[in-house]
Amino acid sequence: MKSENIVELEINHLKEKYEFDKVAKQASGAVLYRQGKAVLIAAVAIDEKSVEEDFLPLTVQYLEKSYAAAKIPGGFIKRETKPGDFETLTSRIVDRSLRPLFPDGFHYPVTITIMVVSSDPEVDMQIAALHAANAALFVSDVPVNQSIAAVRVGQVNTQMVINPTLSQQTKTVLDLLVVGSGKDILMIEMRTLPSKKDQVQYCNELDEEALVEVIAFASEHIEKASKIYAEAFGLLVKKPLILPLSEEKINEELYAYIETNYAQEIEKAISHMAKSERSTELKKVRSIILGALEESGKEADKELVAKVLECYKKSVVRSMILDKNIRADGRALDEVRAISIETNILPSVHGSCLFTRGQTQALVTATLGDKKDAQMYELITDKASQLENFMVHYNFPGFCVGETKPIGAPGRRELGHGNLGKRALEPAIDMYYDGTIRLVSEILESNGSSSMATICGGSLALRGANIEMVDLVAGIAMGLVREGDRYAVLTDIMGLEDHDGDMDFKVAGTKKGITALQMDIKLGGIDLSVLKEALKQASKGKNHILKLMEAAEQNIVFSGALPSVEQFSVHPSKIVDIIGKAGATIREIIEKFEVTVDLNRDIGGVKVSGEDKEKVKAAKAHIETIASAPVKKQMEYKVGESYKGKIKKVVDFGLFVEMPDGFDALLHISKVAKEHVDNLSERYHEGEEITVVVMEQKGKKVELATPEYLA
Repeated sequence: MKSENIVELEINHLKEKYEFDKVAKQASGAVLYRQGKAVLIAAVAIDEKSVEEDFLPLTVQYLEKSYAAAKIPGGFIKRETKPGDFETLTSRIVDRSLRPLFPDGFHYPVTITIMVVSSDPEVDMQIAALHAANAALFVSDVPVNQSIAAVRVGQVNTQMVINPTLSQQTKTVLDLLVVGSGKDILMIEMRTLPSKKDQVQYCNELDEEALVEVIAFASEHIEKASKIYAEAFGLLVKKPLILPLSEEKINEELYAYIETNYAQEIEKAISHMAKSERSTELKKVRSIILGALEESGKEADKELVAKVLECYKKSVVRSMILDKNIRADGRALDEVRAISIETNILPSVHGSCLFTRGQTQALVTATLGDKKDAQMYELITDKASQLENFMVHYNFPGFCVGETKPIGAPGRRELGHGNLGKRALEPAIDMYYDGTIRLVSEILESNGSSSMATICGGSLALRGANIEMVDLVAGIAMGLVREGDRYAVLTDIMGLEDHDGDMDFKVAGTKKGITALQMDIKLGGIDLSVLKEALKQASKGKNHILKLMEAAEQNIVFSGALPSVEQFSVHPSKIVDIIGKAGATIREIIEKFEVTVDLNRDIGGVKVSGEDKEKVKAAKAHIETIASAPVKKQMEYKVGESYKGKIKKVVDFGLFVEMPDGFDALLHISKVAKEHVDNLSERYHEGEEITVVVMEQKGKKVELATPEYLA
């Protein structure tokens, strides 16, 4: 191995080592990537036969090997099976970041595989995967001549930290991942994390100005790093394959014919409000065009007419927006579709919401469970298993878009949308909720922005289940149409605008600011000034939706299926009093009030649940009485003095005696009169008064004896 095949860099707080031409030499491009103790192999393979469809068939696989953490897979099958959620979401992030680098018309199947073969508990695997995949693609024979760089920004103790370690990420209140190339931003994922101070919880929302500043901060580091990567890998790039790019060949004569004779019909068809109606009307126009062509003796190829009609339709949609400020459904650029909200419509469910916005409809349900209902999962960077106490599951059945597709296992899109909903809602939920929450979003109808409907409906489903929240959370999807220097930002985009537009930009948060954000761009980059404008317009739309949600919240009638639960906090030092000696006090509470009690020793959290609301409230009051009782102080006893006590319990090895100060002390069997040793349970009974002599006191430990023993 030649030294020129090794690239070592230290940039943006990362020490990275790239080894080329060492592994996977039959791949189009490959790299052995090292960061700390983490080692990843990234390899690129290409099929030189183009697909006929007009899209880039890119597949990204991020795979974590159990041996990388010196572990054997759990379960019956002792080998890696289907990817976990983290692996799937990381694959999706890499795909979204690298896809914009491919040239227009590149329709060749490409697979990028990233394998983690050695882990490090401090290394951010998503950043490592992005950089390893980028290096393998850049040096490959695939005609991609741009390098990306990824930067994660955290906020620890009010300080912005570039690429925080995993330990630092546990302390941050901001998680912002930005990927770009040069000055262009290609992909953004952002969430805030809750914090609590003086018993007040904060979502740590970012306002639009602050978010743009942080993105600009990340962008500066990305611009510098992506240039360094391009220069460092430049001499190692393989000779690119000569692959003809598919050109968007449009029959200009047919295009002009449609534009001249059917412009009004097409614009009228586009303006139909309903997605199904719009599709039907366009098919009618296509049939009319085919009939007219046949009558005139001209070529009437159905597929060709459909392709040209689609191209003309797209230009009309974009022209209407840019030239007339008119959208296909007649809305203003910053207008939100009509919204309908119904809460707790399912009588046997803890919480539910039917949220409808335009032709997008989500039925979101909330189910409450105990700690044992949490989802267990493993991370390659952590030896111990993790528990997920808040889950958001998103389902997208085929019928929601009129397709006959059967329902199967969730794909990358479903997992990604569910994860976005979780990141948006989690900061607003009581962070000390002592149980498990599962949200399920069933998309019943979809015409754009179903993930944002999931967030809106999910927020109200949580309130319908009587979950304590800092505030309601709403989500809105923004779009962009740009031609040269002209552009238009669209609020609450529908499917047509997502398909024919240039950006999909999802923003979620409370009325105070943003809790989660996700951006994908089709243009190859976006200016911060445009991003700032989009955020401000998104804020206006989000606040409009929140007002409607707040009105709906006032009409919530709690479900009869909802368990009676009281959650409150006491001083952590009082938990031991609630438990009592050997658990006697808490057992008494459970039996007396017919409730279950969950305690969190670290934070003083108490959760009381049961079928009878009055008994739950009575149990809470009883526990608060115990917690508010003054702290008992232990007496200083005089050695050799006699004291009156009460027998609390008789055991094989002696007696537990409650002393005058209320603390228990042990009278060991060896300190009882010899004639009473063999019949201890017959001689002494619980509740009886007993005279004891203090033999020794060491802190809280008091040694006793009977006067008879000392006689």
